[in-house]
Parts: sequence; structure tokens; C-alpha cells
Amino acid sequence: MRLSLGPLLYYWSREDTLAFYRDALTWPVDIIHLGETVCSRRHLLRQADWLELAEAVAAAGRQAVLSTQALIESESDLKALRKLIGWAAQWREDGHPALLVEANEWGAARLLARAGVAFVAGPTLNVYNPDTLALLADMGARRWVPPVEMPRDMLMAMRASPAWPAGMQTELFAYGRLPLAYSARCFTARHYNLQKDDCQFRCLDHPDGLTLATREGEDFLALNGIQTQSARVMSLAHRCDELRAAGVDILRLSPQSRHGARVVAAFRALLDGTLTPAQAHDRLTRLMPAAPCDGYWLGDAGMAWLARTVAHDLTPTPEELTP
Repeated sequence: MRLSLGPLLYYWSREDTLAFYRDALTWPVDIIHLGETVCSRRHLLRQADWLELAEAVAAAGRQAVLSTQALIESESDLKALRKLIGWAAQWREDGHPALLVEANEWGAARLLARAGVAFVAGPTLNVYNPDTLALLADMGARRWVPPVEMPRDMLMAMRASPAWPAGMQTELFAYGRLPLAYSARCFTARHYNLQKDDCQFRCLDHPDGLTLATREGEDFLALNGIQTQSARVMSLAHRCDELRAAGVDILRLSPQSRHGARVVAAFRALLDGTLTPAQAHDRLTRLMPAAPCDGYWLGDAGMAWLARTVAHDLTPTPEELTP
């Protein structure tokens, strides 16, 4: 399996973002996703900056992926999408096959197909059956990211289907706060009693999202502008053998504001066999901004943690395997 650094879901300062990617070029990842996927008002980095970073990623021997917005809300958003796809098409014509585009909504997939640009089918396309995946393959998708709530058994059933498109790679969200939903309303702005168009860019104050608790004081969700995330951190390092058995080709690690290099190093050691799954999990729990979860992978509530005693027994019980 290979490692991928997913798109940055949070809004960081320009200096912090550029420093993060400068460091990421030295990390043992195979693929680096770039671009703004959440909110078009986050423009401390312009499209030209993302393209420059893509060139640096390719020059460093990694595959660069330009990720598109999950929610297109305006004509300016659409123009930016068309411009990015045109640039990717030109990149291809200039002989740079290392670049891909990740389509995070179906309009982007259609425009990429029309331009003849190979792409990654992102998790927000909500693909749940092999026939839809085959359609995307015909449009030019070379890789797909299952929806974050897709359980192991559904993924394995899809791969066993005769309709599974040949050569399709699977990239699974394996670490990070889960992106659960998008809305035209900005929940971070609402938290501060601000209008969306006058949000004062309060997302900058929350580099790993704004945690929302229940009345009982239990962390439940994280607000990230128009995106709602899990409060807990999805981590599947302890289930590495299951991921291999399910045919996962690439593990996606979502950026966080601290310890990014150490998170990547733990997963690399896991894939190289110098850390056991239990050891990798123990190391990662010290690096997470919140408690872990793995429930979706076993068809349970997403916030559930179903590895009973990770350091000693990773074998799921019959109860854990029952939806």
C-alpha cells in the first residue's frame, strides 16, 4: 500500500500552509493533495499558489493531485473550477503525467471527462455500487475514494462484483477527523453570530476545527466552516491487515495542525513492517487532537471505538462484526 496526504480541510495562515507543504515534501508519502475543498472564501492561497505547489510536489518525485471544491455555490466557483481543469489539461499536454485532479462533485467529473483529464473520484461523489464506479471509470477516473462511512463488508462486496472496473485503485480515508457533511450555511460564522459573507475568517482561530459537545459534555462534532466533521479522529492503523484484505491500495492521511510528520512516519513504519498495528496505534493516540474512532469500518456508529484492547487483541468479536 501507498500513503497519500489528503487535502487540507482547515483554514490556516498563508505562512503556516506554505510551511506545512514545504515540510511535507520531505515526508515519506507517495501522493500529496492540494487545493481548497471546503470554502471559496478561504483565499490566502490563490489558485496560482496551489499550481506552484503542484509543480514542487512533482519535482520532488511525488504525485500531485489538485482537489476541487465539494460544494460549488457561485459562478465564480465554477469559473475557478474550469480554470483549474484547463491548467491540468495543459499540464498533461506538456508531458507531466504525475498530476491528477480530484473531482469532489459530479459537475467537476463531467468537465474533467470532457477535457480528457484523468481524475480521482473523491469521497463526496458518494459512490456506493460498482456500476456507478464503472461509469466514473469510463469518464476517466483512475482512482476512487469511498465515502467515509462505507463499511469494510460493502467495500469487499463491491470489489468482488463482475462490474468492478479493471485497474481501478482504491484510496481509503484512514486517519483524521471525518468530513461528514457540507452546507450552504457556515456553522463557524453562526457560532460567532456572524453572517457567512462577513465571517471575519474565524476558521483561522480553529486550526483543527471547532469542537461541539452534547449537553452531557461529550464531544460530538467539529465545525469547520460549511463542513461538519466528527469530533473523534478516524484511525485504521490497527486494522492494517483488514485494509489489505479489502484490496485498499492507498491510505489517505488527513492533515492536522500538529505532529503531521510523526503521523506519516508512524504509518510508513507500519507499512514497512517496522511497527506492528498495535504499536502504530499506540504511537498515533499520543499524536491525535481527540480520541480515536473506527466504527464506520465495521458498520457501526462512526464515533464508536471497536478495538477492545488494541495492545493485546485486535480480533473483532462477533458483536463487533454484527451491524
